[in-house]
Amino acid sequence: MNINIGLMQRIGVNLKPVRGKTLPLSTMPEVAAADLLKQAVQKLKTFNKDMDDGPYHLLFPDGSEVVFVLGTEKPFLLSEYKKEIGKPYARITLFVCPYEHFKEDSDSEVIVRTRRSVEFSEADTVTLLCNCRKDSGITVPDIIYDLSQSIDHGRVSRFNVCRSDVWDGALRGFKRSTFSEKCDLLVRFTDDAGVSEEAVDTGGPKREFLTLLMSHLKHRPIFSAPEGHRYISYNAKAVWEDEYFLAGKMIAVSVVHGGPGPHFLSEDLVHFLAGQPTFKATIDLITDEDIGQALRQIESAASLEDLQDCTLQHNSMLQTAGCFRCVKSLEDKMTIVSDFLRWFIIDRNISVIDRFKEGLSALGLYNALQLYPALLSPVLCHVEKQLTAEVLENLFRPDLSPSGSNSRAKEGRTLGFWADYLLDCQEGQTAVSVEEVLMFATGLNSLPPSGLIPQPKLEFIEDSPYPMANTCANTMKLPQLDNFELFRSNMDFGIQNAPGYNHSQPGFNHGQPGFNHSQPGFNHSQPGFNHSQPGFNHSQPGFNHSQPGFNPSQPGFNHSQPGFNHGQPGFNHSQLGFNHGQPGFNHSQPGYNHGQLGFNHSQPGFNHGQPGFNHS
Repeated sequence: MNINIGLMQRIGVNLKPVRGKTLPLSTMPEVAAADLLKQAVQKLKTFNKDMDDGPYHLLFPDGSEVVFVLGTEKPFLLSEYKKEIGKPYARITLFVCPYEHFKEDSDSEVIVRTRRSVEFSEADTVTLLCNCRKDSGITVPDIIYDLSQSIDHGRVSRFNVCRSDVWDGALRGFKRSTFSEKCDLLVRFTDDAGVSEEAVDTGGPKREFLTLLMSHLKHRPIFSAPEGHRYISYNAKAVWEDEYFLAGKMIAVSVVHGGPGPHFLSEDLVHFLAGQPTFKATIDLITDEDIGQALRQIESAASLEDLQDCTLQHNSMLQTAGCFRCVKSLEDKMTIVSDFLRWFIIDRNISVIDRFKEGLSALGLYNALQLYPALLSPVLCHVEKQLTAEVLENLFRPDLSPSGSNSRAKEGRTLGFWADYLLDCQEGQTAVSVEEVLMFATGLNSLPPSGLIPQPKLEFIEDSPYPMANTCANTMKLPQLDNFELFRSNMDFGIQNAPGYNHSQPGFNHGQPGFNHSQPGFNHSQPGFNHSQPGFNHSQPGFNHSQPGFNPSQPGFNHSQPGFNHGQPGFNHSQLGFNHGQPGFNHSQPGYNHGQLGFNHSQPGFNHGQPGFNHS
């Protein structure tokens, strides 16, 4: 496999990567530090004739010497280092540094040492980012990875969230006194009946929670303007509840913890946050109809006299913004409009924007944005580029059987179905979108700034006609079916009934040990159905209460009495034409005789011996 090897030298007082000196190096996973250093020096000397004979040191990107696996006391092995940082080999970069540069740097005020990942602080992160500016070839995932080094994976901040009210669960979690953005997130979703999905969050639920949170955040009253171009707007209630600070922190936590960026902030707001002077707002961003109409009148003035009349007509509005002035030329209209827009979007909201910045500073994201505005601005801004079928197909690596086997032949056919299904999703020929396919498999509806770790993969299943997913492992499990039409129909059905639609339907598997509510034919989410009463057991084999004619939600129907268990093997009261849920029907009343023709109450597991019940 290939990793990247670069050259690091002392420039000024710090060790910095030398631009244009990074090369791919083919090596083995079990290579140790000393052998890797020899290979790296040989490769660099081959392409750089000006390199002397050394000696050299092998360094991590932060300038510390490669001795142990980062974050452990284990001697360095490339495979162990890859496992520890969670990056693919192709994204690993190590550096060769001349001995005199390394020694000189060690003797200066900058201490070079090997550290555990939990010892990184925000100050370390900023220093590291300063030393790895854009000219070193740094990417967005690299920046997010560096920021994430301050997270202590040995501690957790807990979130208990209901999908129907994500905001409420998020507020409780972020406001908890023990919450820290430097702890890992442990997210537990609760189902509609309030029953926890018992499982350890190893990534999937966290990513889903952060995706739903970012989707909900854009609709909060602290933001104004059309979809995709929202800016921060003053709201007294939100100021009292400190929602601006919380919103900034939520965004920082989402980005650095592996979730999506907000992708809804206006470009002008993000440029202002990043310290960039550009401002290109248009009148279309103004949601107040009167103000928008006034600005359009000024902008459309055809003569100097018309412009002067317009400014006099709207002088109170312009004076409030400090934009009222003596107009001397028709060109002044664009300056007036631009100045008012900047006041309306930025200046009048500066106090709450500053509070938003403080929240965004969590985990060093705000400082990184100012260091790398060109790289990180798209993480926060609305992005027009859509996810495509080709991107998704290349993202998931298939786990294939040995070549030439019967299983491999089936898997090859299913891969063809999968590729065509993604194209149909992209072209709007299916019930779901490409983004919803990604959400089903990973808990994300867009590719996160940090990259997807672990690498998404495809597996093939024969024991279910519906797709399944393990969001913790970023794994999509495809059914192996005989024809494409059935494959497409079942894929639609499974994905539509996963999180984002209704998470109790077929096809959803959170991937937790022992937890699987995705068996075909099981539907417990019908209107009026309450399956949480004492004595009710609907999980036995052969029980299906979703057949035509069965309606348990009619007035007067009560199937939750103690001791009543209609879920035993072989019992099916949902056959066509059988409806015992009519108004006023109660089968536990005294004197009730259900021994009519065609009624069979002798099936195993049926307990009709309630007090007052007469079946003779």
